[in-house]
Amino acid sequence: MTTETTTTAKTTKQAQKAPKKYFHRRKFCRFCSDSNLKIDYKDFHTLREFTTERGKIIPRRIMGTCSKHQRELTQAIKRARILALLPFVVTEG
Repeated sequence: MTTETTTTAKTTKQAQKAPKKYFHRRKFCRFCSDSNLKIDYKDFHTLREFTTERGKIIPRRIMGTCSKHQRELTQAIKRARILALLPFVVTEG
C-alpha cells in the first residue's frame, strides 16, 4: 500500500512540472561575418577573448567559429604564447 502512494505522488509531481523550453542562439563565425576583423598573433586583446581565464583555447563548438578561422586562431594563440604575449597557464594564488 505504501509503494502505490509513493508512485502516484511521483507521477503527480511530474505532471505538475512543465517542460522547460530552451532557446539556443545560432552560433556564427565572427571573422566570416565581419571582414574588418583579422586574426593576428600581435593583437593579443582579440586573442584573449578566445581563451579561458585559465589560459585554455575555447573550442569552436562553444565559440561558434568556422573550422578555417579556428585553425588560424589556434595558430595565432600558440604564436602569441611563444612570444610571451599570452600566458600558457594562469596560476591562481
